[in-house]
Amino acid sequence: MVRDSGALQKKRGMSRFFVGKGNITADGIVISDPSDIHHITRVLRLKEGSCFDVSDSEEWEYRVELIHVSQSEVRGRILDKQRFAREPELKVTLFQGVPKQGKMESVIQKSVELGASAIVPVVTARTAAADKGGCARKAARWQKVSGEAVKQCRRGVVPEVAEAATFSEMAGAIGSGRFDVALFPYENEEDTTIKGALRQLAAKPKTVAVVIGPEGGFSDEEAALLRESGAVPVSLGKTILRTETAGPAAIAMVMYELEL
Repeated sequence: MVRDSGALQKKRGMSRFFVGKGNITADGIVISDPSDIHHITRVLRLKEGSCFDVSDSEEWEYRVELIHVSQSEVRGRILDKQRFAREPELKVTLFQGVPKQGKMESVIQKSVELGASAIVPVVTARTAAADKGGCARKAARWQKVSGEAVKQCRRGVVPEVAEAATFSEMAGAIGSGRFDVALFPYENEEDTTIKGALRQLAAKPKTVAVVIGPEGGFSDEEAALLRESGAVPVSLGKTILRTETAGPAAIAMVMYELEL
């Protein structure tokens, strides 16, 4: 018999699954999602006595011992319960101008790993015509990418990838006061950095919006409307970043300044 290597055992110990609170009782936890059952039984090949992590996607994470496996469900005994240890306190929402050629998946993956709490695809004036109508069709896939990224970095909550918004809808959300501060990296801004903008605030923000344009950036009219909505133009440095790089880079800078 070939036994598990230490590396594989460690990998199994890092496995994490998500259930609703209705699947959690005093007696244990039930996993009924077919894809999770397949992953547990066929991919990880966990057996009775194996341990894995479960999140309720709201507040608590659990260490669970597998006690029963069937085709319709997996049941586990709760060994430990604690509040999320890896979920950022800072809530960062990324408004991402929809990029070309499937780059949105990479943006979502990296942004979730870096701590974004929500991602909103935005159709702007310079969004490619071929991509403007495809957001609804891709929504389920984009949300799945978010879920996969969460499992990789062991966060407790799967960030929502919202329905695509128009530019005016996004500007309205920013102008509503929903966020403590909104930042938009802008190639024509040379003086104000993210660090400088955040350190000028009277109080430490709890909610931050980061607004990224698509290839080609924002039009002059869009940049003016963002300013009118209260968003602060900032520089990301001396170089011009691609749209799929700018969002994760800005989130990393915000998280370093406010969370770490």
